[in-house]
Amino acid sequence: EEEQPPQEVRVQADMTAGGSEPVPRVLSGEPQNLSDVDAFNLLLEMKLKRRQERPNLPRTVTQLVAEDGSQVYVVGTAHFSDDSKRDVVKTIREVQPDVVVVELCQYRVSMLKMDESTLLREAKELSLEKLQQAVRQNGLMSGLMQMLLLKVSAHITEQLGMAPGGEFREAFKEASKVPFCKFHLGDRPIPVTFKRAIAALSFWQKVRLAWGLCFLSDPISKDDVERCKQKDLLEQMMAEMIGEFPDLHRTIVSERDIYLTYVLRQAARCLELPRASDAEPRKCVPAVVVGVVGMGHVPGIEKNWSADLNIQEIMTVPPPSISGRVSRLAMKAAFFGLLGYGLYWMGRRTVSLVLSLPAAQHCLQRATAARPHK
Repeated sequence: EEEQPPQEVRVQADMTAGGSEPVPRVLSGEPQNLSDVDAFNLLLEMKLKRRQERPNLPRTVTQLVAEDGSQVYVVGTAHFSDDSKRDVVKTIREVQPDVVVVELCQYRVSMLKMDESTLLREAKELSLEKLQQAVRQNGLMSGLMQMLLLKVSAHITEQLGMAPGGEFREAFKEASKVPFCKFHLGDRPIPVTFKRAIAALSFWQKVRLAWGLCFLSDPISKDDVERCKQKDLLEQMMAEMIGEFPDLHRTIVSERDIYLTYVLRQAARCLELPRASDAEPRKCVPAVVVGVVGMGHVPGIEKNWSADLNIQEIMTVPPPSISGRVSRLAMKAAFFGLLGYGLYWMGRRTVSLVLSLPAAQHCLQRATAARPHK
Protein backbone atom coordinates (compact mmCIF):
# COMPACT_ATOMS: atom_id res chain seq x y z
CA GLU A 1 0.00 0.00 0.00
CA GLU A 2 1.21 3.51 -0.70
CA GLU A 3 2.14 5.95 2.02
CA GLN A 4 -0.85 7.89 3.25
CA PRO A 5 -0.27 11.56 4.11
CA PRO A 6 -1.27 12.83 7.55
CA GLN A 7 -4.98 13.53 7.81
CA GLU A 8 -6.00 17.10 8.57
CA VAL A 9 -9.23 18.12 10.23
CA ARG A 10 -10.39 21.61 9.45
CA VAL A 11 -10.89 23.66 12.60
CA GLN A 12 -12.94 26.82 12.57
CA ALA A 13 -10.72 29.55 14.02
CA ASP A 14 -12.33 31.48 16.85
CA MET A 15 -11.77 35.12 16.00
CA THR A 16 -11.67 36.01 19.69
CA ALA A 17 -8.38 34.07 19.90
CA GLY A 18 -9.50 32.14 22.96
CA GLY A 19 -12.79 33.72 23.91
CA SER A 20 -11.49 35.82 26.81
CA GLU A 21 -10.16 38.85 24.92
CA PRO A 22 -11.55 40.33 21.71
CA VAL A 23 -9.30 40.80 18.72
CA PRO A 24 -8.32 44.50 18.61
CA ARG A 25 -10.33 46.48 16.11
CA VAL A 26 -9.28 49.47 14.04
CA LEU A 27 -9.80 52.65 16.03
CA SER A 28 -13.17 54.31 15.50
CA GLY A 29 -12.98 57.11 12.98
CA GLU A 30 -10.47 55.24 10.81
CA PRO A 31 -11.65 53.42 7.70
CA GLN A 32 -11.98 49.69 8.47
CA ASN A 33 -10.70 48.38 5.16
CA LEU A 34 -7.92 46.03 6.22
CA SER A 35 -6.44 43.88 3.47
CA ASP A 36 -6.25 40.13 3.92
CA VAL A 37 -2.54 40.39 4.65
CA ASP A 38 -3.08 43.10 7.27
CA ALA A 39 -5.86 41.08 8.93
CA PHE A 40 -3.64 38.00 8.98
CA ASN A 41 -0.75 39.93 10.50
CA LEU A 42 -3.05 41.46 13.11
CA LEU A 43 -4.32 38.07 14.24
CA LEU A 44 -0.83 36.59 14.09
CA GLU A 45 0.48 39.41 16.28
CA MET A 46 -2.23 38.72 18.85
CA LYS A 47 -1.42 35.01 18.74
CA LEU A 48 2.30 35.64 19.25
CA LYS A 49 1.56 37.95 22.19
CA ARG A 50 -0.45 35.18 23.82
CA ARG A 51 2.33 32.66 23.19
CA GLN A 52 4.48 32.40 26.28
CA GLU A 53 8.25 32.72 25.71
CA ARG A 54 8.87 30.45 28.69
CA PRO A 55 5.66 28.48 28.99
CA ASN A 56 4.78 26.88 32.31
CA LEU A 57 4.21 23.36 31.05
CA PRO A 58 3.04 20.20 32.85
CA ARG A 59 5.65 17.59 33.72
CA THR A 60 4.08 15.23 31.15
CA VAL A 61 5.28 17.46 28.27
CA THR A 62 8.43 16.62 26.32
CA GLN A 63 9.93 19.38 24.18
CA LEU A 64 11.61 18.58 20.85
CA VAL A 65 13.25 20.91 18.33
CA ALA A 66 13.21 20.45 14.54
CA GLU A 67 16.16 21.25 12.29
CA ASP A 68 14.63 24.57 11.23
CA GLY A 69 14.03 25.64 14.82
CA SER A 70 10.36 24.68 15.00
CA GLN A 71 9.22 23.68 18.49
CA VAL A 72 7.29 20.48 19.21
CA TYR A 73 5.62 19.92 22.58
CA VAL A 74 4.59 16.27 23.02
CA VAL A 75 2.00 15.78 25.76
CA GLY A 76 2.14 12.22 27.10
CA THR A 77 -1.31 11.20 28.28
CA ALA A 78 -3.22 8.38 29.94
CA HIS A 79 -6.26 7.77 27.75
CA PHE A 80 -8.56 7.49 30.80
CA SER A 81 -7.43 10.45 32.90
CA ASP A 82 -8.90 13.82 33.88
CA ASP A 83 -5.40 15.11 34.65
CA SER A 84 -4.36 14.38 31.06
CA LYS A 85 -7.24 16.50 29.79
CA ARG A 86 -6.08 19.41 31.92
CA ASP A 87 -2.47 18.95 30.77
CA VAL A 88 -3.55 19.17 27.12
CA VAL A 89 -5.64 22.30 27.69
CA LYS A 90 -2.87 24.05 29.64
CA THR A 91 -0.21 23.24 27.03
CA ILE A 92 -2.25 24.50 24.07
CA ARG A 93 -3.18 27.71 25.89
CA GLU A 94 0.42 28.36 26.90
CA VAL A 95 2.14 27.81 23.54
CA GLN A 96 -0.68 28.85 21.11
CA PRO A 97 0.37 26.25 18.49
CA ASP A 98 0.19 26.43 14.72
CA VAL A 99 -0.59 22.70 14.49
CA VAL A 100 -2.08 20.18 16.92
CA VAL A 101 -1.41 16.49 16.19
CA VAL A 102 -3.36 13.75 17.98
CA GLU A 103 -2.94 9.99 18.17
CA LEU A 104 -6.00 9.22 16.06
CA CYS A 105 -6.59 8.06 12.49
CA GLN A 106 -9.50 8.67 10.11
CA TYR A 107 -11.23 5.51 11.34
CA ARG A 108 -11.53 6.91 14.88
CA VAL A 109 -12.11 10.60 14.16
CA SER A 110 -15.82 10.34 15.05
CA MET A 111 -14.96 10.34 18.77
CA LEU A 112 -13.91 14.01 18.50
CA LYS A 113 -17.47 15.25 18.05
CA MET A 114 -19.42 12.73 20.15
CA ASP A 115 -20.53 13.67 23.65
CA GLU A 116 -19.26 11.79 26.70
CA SER A 117 -22.54 9.95 27.42
CA THR A 118 -22.78 8.62 23.85
CA LEU A 119 -19.14 7.54 23.85
CA LEU A 120 -19.56 5.87 27.23
CA ARG A 121 -22.53 3.88 25.94
CA GLU A 122 -20.81 3.00 22.66
CA ALA A 123 -17.62 1.89 24.42
CA LYS A 124 -19.54 -0.46 26.74
CA GLU A 125 -21.68 -2.04 24.01
CA LEU A 126 -19.98 -4.60 21.78
CA SER A 127 -22.71 -5.71 19.37
CA LEU A 128 -22.86 -8.16 16.48
CA GLU A 129 -23.18 -5.16 14.16
CA LYS A 130 -19.83 -3.81 15.38
CA LEU A 131 -18.25 -7.22 14.84
CA GLN A 132 -19.60 -7.40 11.28
CA GLN A 133 -18.32 -3.90 10.56
CA ALA A 134 -14.87 -4.75 11.91
CA VAL A 135 -14.71 -7.95 9.84
CA ARG A 136 -15.83 -6.13 6.66
CA GLN A 137 -13.25 -3.39 7.24
CA ASN A 138 -10.25 -5.48 8.29
CA GLY A 139 -10.97 -9.10 7.33
CA LEU A 140 -11.97 -11.94 9.64
CA MET A 141 -8.83 -12.37 11.74
CA SER A 142 -7.99 -8.65 12.01
CA GLY A 143 -11.64 -7.84 12.71
CA LEU A 144 -11.83 -10.38 15.54
CA MET A 145 -8.57 -9.05 16.97
CA GLN A 146 -9.92 -5.50 16.83
CA MET A 147 -13.06 -6.56 18.70
CA LEU A 148 -10.96 -8.27 21.37
CA LEU A 149 -8.93 -5.08 21.84
CA LEU A 150 -12.16 -3.09 22.01
CA LYS A 151 -13.20 -5.49 24.76
CA VAL A 152 -10.10 -4.42 26.72
CA SER A 153 -11.06 -0.77 26.26
CA ALA A 154 -14.69 -1.54 27.19
CA HIS A 155 -13.48 -3.32 30.34
CA ILE A 156 -11.56 -0.20 31.46
CA THR A 157 -14.54 2.01 30.51
CA GLU A 158 -16.92 -0.10 32.57
CA GLN A 159 -14.57 -0.19 35.57
CA LEU A 160 -13.94 3.58 35.59
CA GLY A 161 -17.20 4.94 34.18
CA MET A 162 -15.12 7.18 31.90
CA ALA A 163 -15.16 7.32 28.10
CA PRO A 164 -11.77 6.99 26.33
CA GLY A 165 -10.14 9.76 24.29
CA GLY A 166 -11.13 12.72 26.46
CA GLU A 167 -7.73 14.36 25.92
CA PHE A 168 -8.23 14.28 22.14
CA ARG A 169 -11.63 15.95 22.41
CA GLU A 170 -10.14 18.65 24.64
CA ALA A 171 -7.32 19.16 22.13
CA PHE A 172 -9.88 19.56 19.33
CA LYS A 173 -11.85 22.15 21.32
CA GLU A 174 -8.78 24.16 22.31
CA ALA A 175 -7.30 24.10 18.81
CA SER A 176 -10.49 25.72 17.51
CA LYS A 177 -9.82 28.70 19.79
CA VAL A 178 -6.32 29.37 18.44
CA PRO A 179 -6.17 31.47 15.24
CA PHE A 180 -4.79 29.65 12.18
CA CYS A 181 -4.30 26.43 14.11
CA LYS A 182 -4.49 23.23 12.05
CA PHE A 183 -5.55 19.88 13.45
CA HIS A 184 -3.81 16.73 12.17
CA LEU A 185 -4.62 13.06 12.68
CA GLY A 186 -1.27 11.52 13.45
CA ASP A 187 -1.83 7.77 13.92
CA ARG A 188 -1.41 5.01 11.36
CA PRO A 189 -4.74 3.72 9.98
CA ILE A 190 -6.18 0.92 12.11
CA PRO A 191 -6.61 -1.57 9.21
CA VAL A 192 -2.88 -1.37 8.40
CA THR A 193 -1.90 -1.83 12.05
CA PHE A 194 -4.14 -4.85 12.64
CA LYS A 195 -3.29 -6.56 9.35
CA ARG A 196 0.43 -6.20 10.04
CA ALA A 197 -0.08 -7.40 13.63
CA ILE A 198 -1.99 -10.51 12.54
CA ALA A 199 0.56 -11.28 9.84
CA ALA A 200 3.34 -11.20 12.46
CA LEU A 201 1.75 -13.97 14.58
CA SER A 202 1.64 -17.71 14.11
CA PHE A 203 -1.67 -19.55 14.42
CA TRP A 204 -1.03 -20.68 18.01
CA GLN A 205 0.15 -17.22 19.03
CA LYS A 206 -3.15 -15.82 17.76
CA VAL A 207 -5.06 -18.41 19.79
CA ARG A 208 -3.07 -17.67 22.97
CA LEU A 209 -3.47 -13.90 22.55
CA ALA A 210 -7.21 -14.21 21.92
CA TRP A 211 -7.54 -16.39 25.01
CA GLY A 212 -5.80 -13.77 27.17
CA LEU A 213 -7.95 -10.95 25.82
CA CYS A 214 -11.20 -12.91 26.25
CA PHE A 215 -10.63 -13.56 29.96
CA LEU A 216 -9.48 -10.10 31.01
CA SER A 217 -11.43 -9.18 34.15
CA ASP A 218 -9.06 -7.59 36.71
CA PRO A 219 -10.63 -4.60 38.53
CA ILE A 220 -9.14 -1.15 37.84
CA SER A 221 -9.44 1.97 39.98
CA LYS A 222 -8.89 5.64 39.13
CA ASP A 223 -5.80 5.56 41.36
CA ASP A 224 -4.42 2.83 39.09
CA VAL A 225 -4.87 5.15 36.12
CA GLU A 226 -3.03 8.04 37.71
CA ARG A 227 -0.24 5.75 38.92
CA CYS A 228 0.10 4.57 35.35
CA LYS A 229 0.48 8.11 34.06
CA GLN A 230 4.13 7.46 33.34
CA LYS A 231 2.99 4.65 31.09
CA ASP A 232 -0.50 4.72 29.62
CA LEU A 233 -2.86 2.24 31.34
CA LEU A 234 -4.35 0.77 28.18
CA GLU A 235 -0.94 0.36 26.57
CA GLN A 236 0.51 -1.07 29.81
CA MET A 237 -2.23 -3.71 29.96
CA MET A 238 -1.61 -4.53 26.33
CA ALA A 239 2.15 -4.69 26.91
CA GLU A 240 1.62 -7.17 29.75
CA MET A 241 -0.55 -9.39 27.55
CA ILE A 242 1.64 -9.20 24.45
CA GLY A 243 4.97 -9.25 26.26
CA GLU A 244 5.63 -12.79 25.03
CA PHE A 245 4.93 -11.70 21.43
CA PRO A 246 7.75 -9.29 20.47
CA ASP A 247 6.55 -9.10 16.85
CA LEU A 248 3.14 -7.96 18.02
CA HIS A 249 4.69 -5.28 20.24
CA ARG A 250 6.71 -4.12 17.26
CA THR A 251 3.67 -3.67 15.02
CA ILE A 252 1.28 -2.19 17.61
CA VAL A 253 3.73 0.07 19.49
CA SER A 254 7.14 0.53 17.85
CA GLU A 255 5.92 1.02 14.28
CA ARG A 256 3.29 3.49 15.43
CA ASP A 257 6.05 5.38 17.28
CA ILE A 258 7.75 5.79 13.90
CA TYR A 259 4.54 6.90 12.19
CA LEU A 260 3.71 9.44 14.92
CA THR A 261 7.27 10.80 14.74
CA TYR A 262 6.96 11.15 10.97
CA VAL A 263 3.70 13.11 11.22
CA LEU A 264 5.06 15.38 13.95
CA ARG A 265 8.15 16.13 11.85
CA GLN A 266 5.98 16.89 8.83
CA ALA A 267 3.88 19.28 10.93
CA ALA A 268 6.98 21.03 12.36
CA ARG A 269 7.88 22.97 9.22
CA CYS A 270 8.51 26.69 9.00
CA LEU A 271 5.43 28.76 8.18
CA GLU A 272 5.57 31.10 5.21
CA LEU A 273 4.01 34.47 5.97
CA PRO A 274 1.67 36.05 3.42
CA ARG A 275 3.05 38.82 1.19
CA ALA A 276 1.32 41.99 0.11
CA SER A 277 2.82 41.55 -3.37
CA ASP A 278 5.00 39.11 -5.29
CA ALA A 279 7.82 41.65 -5.16
CA GLU A 280 8.21 41.21 -1.42
CA PRO A 281 10.76 38.62 -0.25
CA ARG A 282 9.46 35.41 1.27
CA LYS A 283 9.47 35.29 5.06
CA CYS A 284 9.23 32.14 7.16
CA VAL A 285 8.91 31.66 10.90
CA PRO A 286 9.49 28.47 12.92
CA ALA A 287 6.28 26.55 13.66
CA VAL A 288 4.97 25.54 17.06
CA VAL A 289 3.37 22.09 17.27
CA VAL A 290 1.58 20.30 20.09
CA GLY A 291 1.38 16.50 19.90
CA VAL A 292 -1.12 14.60 22.05
CA VAL A 293 -0.16 10.93 22.34
CA GLY A 294 -0.29 8.07 24.82
CA MET A 295 2.53 8.21 27.35
CA GLY A 296 3.84 4.86 26.11
CA HIS A 297 4.71 6.40 22.73
CA VAL A 298 6.80 9.30 24.06
CA PRO A 299 10.11 7.37 24.49
CA GLY A 300 9.79 5.99 20.96
CA ILE A 301 9.14 9.44 19.50
CA GLU A 302 12.20 10.83 21.31
CA LYS A 303 14.30 7.91 20.06
CA ASN A 304 13.19 8.32 16.44
CA TRP A 305 13.17 12.12 16.32
CA SER A 306 16.56 12.50 14.59
CA ALA A 307 16.59 9.13 12.81
CA ASP A 308 16.01 8.38 9.13
CA LEU A 309 12.47 6.99 8.94
CA ASN A 310 11.29 4.43 6.37
CA ILE A 311 7.59 5.20 6.36
CA GLN A 312 6.88 3.06 3.28
CA GLU A 313 7.99 -0.12 5.02
CA ILE A 314 5.52 0.24 7.91
CA MET A 315 2.61 1.13 5.61
CA THR A 316 2.69 -2.08 3.56
CA VAL A 317 0.71 -5.19 4.43
CA PRO A 318 2.69 -8.41 3.78
CA PRO A 319 0.92 -11.11 1.76
CA PRO A 320 -0.47 -13.96 3.87
CA SER A 321 1.66 -17.08 4.20
CA ILE A 322 0.41 -20.61 3.43
CA SER A 323 0.00 -21.33 7.14
CA GLY A 324 -1.81 -18.02 7.51
CA ARG A 325 -4.25 -18.89 4.72
CA VAL A 326 -4.86 -22.34 6.20
CA SER A 327 -5.44 -20.93 9.69
CA ARG A 328 -7.77 -18.30 8.28
CA LEU A 329 -9.81 -20.96 6.48
CA ALA A 330 -9.89 -23.04 9.67
CA MET A 331 -11.06 -20.04 11.68
CA LYS A 332 -13.77 -19.27 9.14
CA ALA A 333 -14.93 -22.88 9.12
CA ALA A 334 -14.98 -22.99 12.92
CA PHE A 335 -16.79 -19.66 13.15
CA PHE A 336 -19.51 -20.53 10.66
CA GLY A 337 -19.76 -24.07 12.05
CA LEU A 338 -20.36 -22.76 15.55
CA LEU A 339 -22.80 -20.19 14.20
CA GLY A 340 -24.74 -22.85 12.30
CA TYR A 341 -24.81 -25.20 15.28
CA GLY A 342 -25.96 -22.36 17.52
CA LEU A 343 -28.81 -21.48 15.16
CA TYR A 344 -29.79 -25.16 14.88
CA TRP A 345 -29.77 -25.61 18.67
CA MET A 346 -31.78 -22.43 19.21
CA GLY A 347 -34.26 -23.52 16.55
CA ARG A 348 -34.80 -26.91 18.20
CA ARG A 349 -35.21 -25.28 21.61
CA THR A 350 -37.67 -22.76 20.22
CA VAL A 351 -39.78 -25.44 18.50
CA SER A 352 -39.80 -27.58 21.67
CA LEU A 353 -40.88 -24.64 23.81
CA VAL A 354 -43.66 -23.68 21.38
CA LEU A 355 -44.97 -27.25 21.16
CA SER A 356 -44.98 -27.57 24.96
CA LEU A 357 -47.41 -24.67 25.31
CA PRO A 358 -51.01 -25.71 26.15
CA ALA A 359 -52.40 -23.70 23.25
CA ALA A 360 -50.08 -25.46 20.80
CA GLN A 361 -50.96 -28.89 22.19
CA HIS A 362 -54.67 -28.09 21.92
CA CYS A 363 -54.23 -27.08 18.27
CA LEU A 364 -52.34 -30.29 17.54
CA GLN A 365 -55.06 -32.39 19.19
CA ARG A 366 -57.74 -30.65 17.13
CA ALA A 367 -55.73 -31.10 13.94
CA THR A 368 -55.28 -34.79 14.72
CA ALA A 369 -58.98 -35.22 15.49
CA ALA A 370 -59.99 -33.40 12.28
CA ARG A 371 -57.75 -35.58 10.10
CA PRO A 372 -59.89 -38.17 8.16
CA HIS A 373 -59.23 -41.78 9.20
CA LYS A 374 -58.50 -44.32 6.48
